[in-house]
Amino acid sequence: MIDDLIDTLDKHNAKAIFFVNGYRVKEKPELLKLIHDRGQIIGNHSWDHIDLNIETEDSVRKQIEDVQNIVEDTIGEKPRFFRPPFGSVNDTLQQIVGENDMIYTTWSNDSLDWDPKNNKPEAVIQNIMDQMHPGSNILMHELPWTVEGLDELLTKLEAEGYSFVDPRTISDNPGTGN
Repeated sequence: MIDDLIDTLDKHNAKAIFFVNGYRVKEKPELLKLIHDRGQIIGNHSWDHIDLNIETEDSVRKQIEDVQNIVEDTIGEKPRFFRPPFGSVNDTLQQIVGENDMIYTTWSNDSLDWDPKNNKPEAVIQNIMDQMHPGSNILMHELPWTVEGLDELLTKLEAEGYSFVDPRTISDNPGTGN
């Protein structure tokens, strides 16, 4: 599925951040290498995909830094972006993300592809189109119906005048280049 997804992104000259969980990287490091080798971006999504808001500082640090380490060991670089499971946020989490020189990332548009009632490409596309606005940051997952609808979605977005930003050009300090 990853190859088809990246083929579609390539067709539209689009980049995505693939936010990964450490336990999945440990199970299938070859998928991480494939995503990286195909020119897409790897992001940190915690080790276990747990709600970090209810964890201790030590647990949060381990959840984040263990992913930083396994990704670096696998592809030679650490993730620059962090997306918290469930969109959870608190000061401790943001501090640890900052200490690890990452940009804290969430989304403005949820495709709702993770919800079983939206397990059709048409539903995913409609959910995104209903929320679109300049500067949108779309949350999607590597699911069959999402991959199936991606080409149509990107074509529709382009037809409406949207273009795609390479996440590597995003700065956590606008105007400074950092």
